Amino acid sequence: MKEGSGWKWLPLTVSVILLDQLTKLLIIDRFEYGERLEVLPVLDLILVYNTGAAFSFLATASGWQRWFFAALAIGVGAVIVVWLKRLKARSQWLLCSALSLILAGAIGNVIDRIRLGHVIDFVLVYWKDSMFPAFNVADSAITVGAVLLLLDALLETRRAKARTVAVSSGKSSVKADNNSAA
Repeated sequence: MKEGSGWKWLPLTVSVILLDQLTKLLIIDRFEYGERLEVLPVLDLILVYNTGAAFSFLATASGWQRWFFAALAIGVGAVIVVWLKRLKARSQWLLCSALSLILAGAIGNVIDRIRLGHVIDFVLVYWKDSMFPAFNVADSAITVGAVLLLLDALLETRRAKARTVAVSSGKSSVKADNNSAA
């Protein structure tokens, strides 16, 4: 039976995009800009906007970054869709899931950029006076996807080394068998 392509993972992408957009709509509906609600002693919900990239990089630029980051996300998204098509859904599941999450995060944030001119962030993690920049579901999907991508690369490197060792030991046992036969 033929194994399907990585496109079988696109429902994960769609689900994460829907979750991202739904959570942003809920926050916009219930919070004023800058309003904070403590959820845990280290976690608040807050409504803030990010006109830049990750961690508000280029947030103070004149506005060109909106279209630059939108175009970049669309380009990266297109590459990921083509890459997923070439992958095997079951045997390359870790890579497929990683790319699907990254794609979902990129699309979730690009929807905000194109529609609003900024990305809606609402999760604030902090410890005492140290704060991590606010983020959203799309950012979390990109982060988890990137970690899974690194894990897949690490595991693939180990599998490649194991195959090399297996091939090398197979050749040396063949040579030993040939020498003993002579």
